[in-house]
Amino acid sequence: MKKKVFLFVVFFSILFTPLIPQDNYNTDIISVDKNQTILEKLWGMNLDLLMERNGKIFIVASIDDLIKLEEKNITYTLETQNFYPLKQENITIQSGINGAFHSYKEIEQDLLAIESAYPNLARVIDIGDSLENRNIYALKISDNVQMEEDEARVLFLGCHHAREWISVEVPFLIGKYLVENYATNSEIKELVNRSEIWIIPLVNPDGLEYSIHFYRYWRKNMRDNGDGSYGVDLNRNYSFKWGYDNTGSSPLPSSGVYRGKSPFSEPETQAIRDLFTQKNFQALITYHSYSQVILYSWGYTKEPSYKNELLANIAAEMSALMEPVNGRLYEYGQAGDFFYLTNGDTTDWSFGVYGIPSYTIELPPVDQIYGGFFNAEEDINSIFNENLPSALYLIDWAIQQNQDKAKGKTTLRWQDNEARQSLNGRQDKAKGKTI
Repeated sequence: MKKKVFLFVVFFSILFTPLIPQDNYNTDIISVDKNQTILEKLWGMNLDLLMERNGKIFIVASIDDLIKLEEKNITYTLETQNFYPLKQENITIQSGINGAFHSYKEIEQDLLAIESAYPNLARVIDIGDSLENRNIYALKISDNVQMEEDEARVLFLGCHHAREWISVEVPFLIGKYLVENYATNSEIKELVNRSEIWIIPLVNPDGLEYSIHFYRYWRKNMRDNGDGSYGVDLNRNYSFKWGYDNTGSSPLPSSGVYRGKSPFSEPETQAIRDLFTQKNFQALITYHSYSQVILYSWGYTKEPSYKNELLANIAAEMSALMEPVNGRLYEYGQAGDFFYLTNGDTTDWSFGVYGIPSYTIELPPVDQIYGGFFNAEEDINSIFNENLPSALYLIDWAIQQNQDKAKGKTTLRWQDNEARQSLNGRQDKAKGKTI
């Protein structure tokens, strides 16, 4: 009898113990010299590039990556000791080590608290489940939140990439601000009354939990790829130009930008796709970190899109509204030409399939020397505050477009101001930062 009980306990513990990809601990940060020869050798290797600084390229490298570099005779320097710990030590799932940043349970609790406090304005909707069966929550904000109205719809997304904790906070705080200021701020009331604002602060809940509790630099979701590697890059798993080339994403499961076996192979991206099929969104922002830039389509090519002028001018407006808040300038430009090539990403998909203005906002800081993925807790509100005006602007833009459409007009709405600078004048600062 004792033997049967023991076997049951062992089986039960295996069944309910999370599968932790221990091999992911075998990762270091390295640097290589940046020169034309090195760049040519690195091309197409799909490494997890952190940043460029002082003539060096910094990389989060697995053992397989180091072998590839050695095979190509690329000399590298170990930099791990100069960075924050890659692996969390001596902690438990209950330790709450992420401080003021949200965990999955905390974002769930706070979203439900908003719904409870503002039942006429806010509704929490479970739009799907992650691989590890966590809910993916959307917060819908509108004056008649239980109804489906013919109003402008804008979507704000956070945390495709697990290590980008600040990308959870900004969209969540935007939603919180809207409901808390509805009764006292006439401009906010007008925006909420005339639109549906949808906020999904945590697209990748499994990856976030793994980043919090086990490995701070984790990027992907928690897909067991079956070959000893884990994770699909959710921001390479959308269908538009999926797998267009092996530069903007990787077919290799061990890569940090592994695109998955097929478009929308992951339940997390399926949840976003299915929401789009149900709603007629007019605009989108997806938040990432870091680099402090505003990016728009195309990302898969350096060629401009058919709406390049419109996308550039909206980005210019948003940048101009953001800078006065804290004095931080957000550069802006076409992702594929201004930043780096991607394919299968969120904004190319929403723009390419639905034709709506779609933006990736890479939040501060500008580079690793100012904190990289490790934003200070005291910076959360300042980063939110400078992103709020651009979010409100895009909601207003969508409302105007929806109104013009109802009247049969095809006008494009933006204002002329000093923010409409030449894109060429803003490119040098942000080019080459691959996050």
